[in-house]
Amino acid sequence: MRIDAHQHFWDLDLFPYPWMPVDPSPLRRNHLPEDLVGVLSENRFDGSIAVQATVDAREVSWLLELADRNPFVLGVVGWVDLTDPDLGATLDHLQKNPKFKGVRHPVHDEPDVDWILRPAVIGGLRELARRNLPFDLLLRPRHLPVVLQLAATVPDLRLVIDHIAKPAISTGALDGWADDMERVAAIPELCVKMSGMITEADHSKWKAPDLAPYVQHVLRCFGHGRLMFGSDWPVCKLAGSWKQVLAAFTQAMGPQPMDLRGEILGDTAERFYNLQGN
Repeated sequence: MRIDAHQHFWDLDLFPYPWMPVDPSPLRRNHLPEDLVGVLSENRFDGSIAVQATVDAREVSWLLELADRNPFVLGVVGWVDLTDPDLGATLDHLQKNPKFKGVRHPVHDEPDVDWILRPAVIGGLRELARRNLPFDLLLRPRHLPVVLQLAATVPDLRLVIDHIAKPAISTGALDGWADDMERVAAIPELCVKMSGMITEADHSKWKAPDLAPYVQHVLRCFGHGRLMFGSDWPVCKLAGSWKQVLAAFTQAMGPQPMDLRGEILGDTAERFYNLQGN
């Protein structure tokens, strides 16, 4: 399968999105499955993973409803309150839907860099680990050392770093980020999404070679079997189209054997999110 492992839907009439740029912005309109299915089909992608876009307990149920109505949405990674004493009951309910595949919290928006190590949060993450539910890490380079501590504290928690941890591609900086990515690569089975890169580059002037040092470094550190492609659609529209994201990533990655290319373009996501059970 070819899978877009990271995309979003939103409805401005249903939920608030405080992070979203004000008008004029290509993001400030509803983005729904009918807006994505065509481009996936044109590019021979079999489906996608829909990921949370707002911190609202209602959103995950809405995303699951969209997934149930649209077979190409293979899984949902939703937001839940990890500190909620009733988290177990919430997860019991969500896991009744086989398309509920994981949880994400916007860690990079928390003022406390160590937020994810707070006892109440760790308790929630241990509940995810007990259920074999993965956790998407939305963070920035300054959080990478914390990931090492998290993995040591909850070693059974399956983790994936979104957007290669958002390095400063617009400036070409590699220092710090590169060393820390190499360190976290030692965490067994931790995966990385090759997504969100063009929006960390210069939105108006980026070219595929700007991404290459970052793509190649992550490829060396993690290998094909722990990497997955994601478009970050429609957030990517700040800097380019879905097709431009795929083309830029393909160019930055360079020639690859078909089987290894297939790992990044679908096989890793299929394994990590247990899509075989759909």
